Amino acid sequence: MSITAADRAKTVGDYQKAKGDTGSPEVQIALLTQRINHLTAHFKVNAKDNHSRRGLLKMVSRRRKLLDYVKRNDVDRYRKVIESLGLRK
Repeated sequence: MSITAADRAKTVGDYQKAKGDTGSPEVQIALLTQRINHLTAHFKVNAKDNHSRRGLLKMVSRRRKLLDYVKRNDVDRYRKVIESLGLRK
């Protein structure tokens, strides 16, 4: 089952800078993280689903590029996003 509209709206609400903000890097990173976590659980059951694995790798790459962009422009925002999403251990 995919991510519901309510889950998506909650994630956007948590990371948006202003009302109606869905395009900021923080929101995009949070949404990609949510989708990546969902697909990771899918692969625990369906290990041979290589077509979806390609999509997962593209999402991880896009998230990495967005994180690099945020880190390059504002390190404090980067640290805040990393900490709130739990990406680095």
